[in-house]
Amino acid sequence: MRLIGLAVILALSLILASLVAEGQQAEKVYRIGYLGNASASAQAKRVESLRAGLRDLGYVEGKNIVIEFRWAEGRYDRLPDLAAELVRLKVDVLVTAGTPGTLAAKQATTTIPIVMVGIGDAVATGVVASLARPGGNITGSTDSVPELMAKLLELLKEIMPRTRRVAVLVNPDNPPRRAPTFKAMESTAGSLKVELQKFEARRPSEFESAFSRMAKSRVDAVVVTSDVLFNYNVAAVADLAAKTRLPSAGVKAFAEAGGLLGYGLNFPDMDRRAAYFVDKILKGVKPEDLPVQQPTKFELVVNLKTAKALGLTIPQSILVRADQVID
Repeated sequence: MRLIGLAVILALSLILASLVAEGQQAEKVYRIGYLGNASASAQAKRVESLRAGLRDLGYVEGKNIVIEFRWAEGRYDRLPDLAAELVRLKVDVLVTAGTPGTLAAKQATTTIPIVMVGIGDAVATGVVASLARPGGNITGSTDSVPELMAKLLELLKEIMPRTRRVAVLVNPDNPPRRAPTFKAMESTAGSLKVELQKFEARRPSEFESAFSRMAKSRVDAVVVTSDVLFNYNVAAVADLAAKTRLPSAGVKAFAEAGGLLGYGLNFPDMDRRAAYFVDKILKGVKPEDLPVQQPTKFELVVNLKTAKALGLTIPQSILVRADQVID
């Protein structure tokens, strides 16, 4: 009887231990670090897309995940220190938005998994070894399509055949993205017989002076390159283009904010997709075994309201190709 009693106690102990272990596993709370190049308000939609993607996969803030945010407020020089802060918090995964933030995270840690979103040329910048086999502790998605800005040149020329000089707004603090984009634009500009002129801005306070210089240079139009600085200040940039009466083109959101043309990726979709990488990593998959994803869908937005204000007529050949037309 004594042996039976001991056996029962042992069995109950094992069951209780198993239940405790399951309970502990269910209560596991993962910590996700988010390194943003801009501000919380500027990246609100993208962050909500990431949250939505995580919710779809069963992650709820305060229950099984905690997200630690750090914002550079457009100052890239702050990124290394902010990345180091997140590393010291020993986050389980580090999510980065844009090339500068990803490079800062790469320098800060070689062990914590990093999920990059919307980075430029990840291979050329040395962030990953290759897209198929990234290697190291980084994976995610790239929006590296330098030809997008070159396509905007073609569209502007189609709308305004007499275009001869086009301003290109660039951020000199982001050379990994600027160089391949401008190279692709130069190639297209040559075939279109269009001269390009670069105008630089490192922070929002420099936008007005950049557009003032454009007006004085008498350029025919302006292309706003894809950069975190400009992407999260599209309304301010579009407003300046309107004030200087410059036909303008940029990313998709740029036309939605008042620019003439917008062409590019749906960034919120990319952020939602980042949740897939976070989930895989939290479940034990190594970043090096998750291929970097490239964009496959691009959208064209035409703002007819802006065209009318500038006295421009958008050819039907462009309107039929547009995914969105703003009246």
